[in-house]
Amino acid sequence: MSISGDQNNPYGRPQPHPYGQGPAPQNPVPAQQNPYVQQPPPQGPPGGYGYPAAGTPLGAPGPPNTGRGMSGWLWAIGGAVATSAVWGSLLFATGGFSSEPSPDLAGYGYTGDLCADTLMTPFENAGLKAKASTGTASKDANPQHSGAQQASLDIMWCNTSLEKKNAGSSDYSSIWLSNTATLHKKADPAPEFADSYRSYEKQDASTGYRVEAVPGLGEEAFLVTRKDDGSTSSSSYVILGVRDGWMTYQSTWSNYTSSSSSTKQPTADEVATMLKTSATETLKRLQNSRSR
Repeated sequence: MSISGDQNNPYGRPQPHPYGQGPAPQNPVPAQQNPYVQQPPPQGPPGGYGYPAAGTPLGAPGPPNTGRGMSGWLWAIGGAVATSAVWGSLLFATGGFSSEPSPDLAGYGYTGDLCADTLMTPFENAGLKAKASTGTASKDANPQHSGAQQASLDIMWCNTSLEKKNAGSSDYSSIWLSNTATLHKKADPAPEFADSYRSYEKQDASTGYRVEAVPGLGEEAFLVTRKDDGSTSSSSYVILGVRDGWMTYQSTWSNYTSSSSSTKQPTADEVATMLKTSATETLKRLQNSRSR
């Protein structure tokens, strides 16, 4: 029995060689994308280090390529630096970066003539007066005043030489009243103020010192008293120190009187009272002072 030649006999026609080049298929089906094959990064606008330029939305065109690959990145850094510089300048101008404390001068002002503001009434009531000037030069003036305004301190001085009103020509005495007011503009004197006066008690002196707190004057005040212990002369040394805010004030009395003098000098306790009375009014006047 024969098989008709019209039947599809796979063995009746030549087959393509399995390893040969076959004819290209008509209307080929496109190859499917392999999801596991890593795709190359998209070619975006130049932004430096493969990133888009700062401020460019995703998918939006970037700034024109100027040939400098990091131009967009540098623009962003430059803008931030410029903004920081403007803000820093503003803070410096307004004191935002300043670490210096603000001085608490408690309303006290500088005066070029502390003697004019010093109350002398308590001393006058005790029978004392300023010695007559010995010449016309400024160095011979009595009382003498001075002052200096500096970046960290404003300092005022007043020195007065006193004598008894009824003193005779043979009487010899030396009485000095020295006042100093200081406006501290850079550092608070409070931490060291008390110790500076308490230290008198630690000194190795045969005469000795007595230090006591004085209420009612400024924020704190101390009185230092020294007396001679039985010499042929009468002398005393008294200091009153006052701190009010960043202002400090010191009034110092020292006197020496010969044993032959016929005048009686005030005691240390009397001097302390005079110093406190004078300081109370003098400080009130300094609070009303203006630079002059």
